[in-house]
Amino acid sequence: MTDVDLNARANGACEFCGVTEGLAALEQPPAGPLLLCAICRGDSAPDSPAHWQCLQGAAWSEVPAVQFAVWRKLGAIEEPWASDLRETMYLSDEAQSWADAPEALVHRDANGAVLATGDTVVLIKDLPVKGGGFTAKRGTAVRGITLVDDNAGHIEGRVDGQRIVILTEFVKKR
Repeated sequence: MTDVDLNARANGACEFCGVTEGLAALEQPPAGPLLLCAICRGDSAPDSPAHWQCLQGAAWSEVPAVQFAVWRKLGAIEEPWASDLRETMYLSDEAQSWADAPEALVHRDANGAVLATGDTVVLIKDLPVKGGGFTAKRGTAVRGITLVDDNAGHIEGRVDGQRIVILTEFVKKR
């Protein structure tokens, strides 16, 4: 979806709160992009917690991507009204399929860069290898990493000929 199409769909306003300033697209996998203001994107803090009350109106959007994003955001708000609204929301079939799908794990390095299978990373700290009898030195390049399916904080790679599990907080993508 192009920026022009997105702007036309949203009528030039934030798809959550209706503000017309500071708008930018924010990707909401797997639903696609939304046009949101800086507060709704998470780039700046709301003036008050009441800002999120705008989701009560956005929950009735006919756009599946907006429905899904509102449903997801309501799940992150720890207020009784948010959980009540989330439970009573009607989602289109498409938005419901996205909501029912398990969230994919995203592996990120120490700087927040997304890691993928096959990437090369560099250790940013000396790491003692348990059971290996050696220390993987800072600056060591680990080529062809594999992502651990059930833990976003772990990757696997070969260091000194041994396959080891490495915490993502101790690597940076090269």
